[in-house]
Amino acid sequence: MELSQADINREIEAAARHPGGPQPKHDYPPYRSSVLRHPKQPPHLIDPESIELWAPAFGHRDVADDEADLTIQHAGTPIGERMVVAGRVLDGDGRPVAGQLVEVWQANAAGRYRHQRDQHPAPHDPNFTGVGRCITGADGSYRFQTIKPGPYPWRNHRNAWRPAHIHFSLFGLDFTQRVVTQMYFPGDPLFGYDPIYQSITDPKARELLIAQYDHDLTTPEWSTGYRWDIVLTGTHRTPLDTDEDVA
Repeated sequence: MELSQADINREIEAAARHPGGPQPKHDYPPYRSSVLRHPKQPPHLIDPESIELWAPAFGHRDVADDEADLTIQHAGTPIGERMVVAGRVLDGDGRPVAGQLVEVWQANAAGRYRHQRDQHPAPHDPNFTGVGRCITGADGSYRFQTIKPGPYPWRNHRNAWRPAHIHFSLFGLDFTQRVVTQMYFPGDPLFGYDPIYQSITDPKARELLIAQYDHDLTTPEWSTGYRWDIVLTGTHRTPLDTDEDVA
């Protein structure tokens, strides 16, 4: 049976009465696939070195400076609002975390990914792939130039749309030290309708996922700017993704 937005709203309200803390709930009924995909057994300890033998490779060369600019990866200029996203990666004590591999991926300005699983009828942008990476500086800083992504449907329920967002992935010293999360934009009207965003039942924790417009990052006649810091540990830790998928 296809659920309506009213059905999902009732489920969100019911889930909010049983808060799960500052991190997303693994089993969050309004986010339909989390019920099917979250771990149901206790963690099983394995040798971390054996994982690294089968770890993916995210590039066959060192990270180049131009990989942080998602607007220059093709012959033409991508369509949409040009923007800069910058911030710092910090530990729980506010100290910068240098030398971290930061990767981003996102939909284009029309809300479509360059991915075979994304088949909704929004246009592809031939000049925008939507992926980039950089290494944090000595002060923990990162900076990407990109296009503001659009919202898109995701079939969790009838008329389900994701707020505009950018996926972030951070690696530590090896592939077993990975953080995956999402960054949102201020004032998005879809926040209240999105079960993925609402799966973080602590309102203050949800706010940590929202970037802030920064006029100092905005370049005259060129691009807007947003600032978003990522905190890896402690009480102000950035909420993480519990399920990785194209959404």
